[in-house]
Amino acid sequence: MNENTELLNYIYQNSQMGVHTIGQLIDITEDEEFKKHLESQYKEYKEIHDAARELLNKHGYDEKGIGTFDKIKTYLMINMQTLTDKSTSHIAEMLIIGSNMGVINAVKNIKKYQNAEPDIINLMKRLLEFEENNIQQLKEFLA
Repeated sequence: MNENTELLNYIYQNSQMGVHTIGQLIDITEDEEFKKHLESQYKEYKEIHDAARELLNKHGYDEKGIGTFDKIKTYLMINMQTLTDKSTSHIAEMLIIGSNMGVINAVKNIKKYQNAEPDIINLMKRLLEFEENNIQQLKEFLA
């Protein structure tokens, strides 16, 4: 697998995890303002996810999505973490932790795959900037 494919698959999987996680949390949260924020995040993750799939297909590669086991594991983890605390603050904290991991991995991947094609690097930078903005916006929901 070449650099372009590896980086695109990372973007694809990261944004896919965002789509699944945010979709699940939208159903859990009862705070309407927070729900609107999550719906906005969902939309951006979906756009990045679709863009990564289009670039993969354009370059003749198949997308490698998140495995069923990882989806189930994430689903159960979210349910466990929100079982006793469904507060907006707690969910925002969970998302900040996830976005921080996303920022770290994005920076590492930009450095690791610096020779990837510019449109792919730009999509990775878009995801990085999105994750950084998420962290700042989610801080407003902490109590």
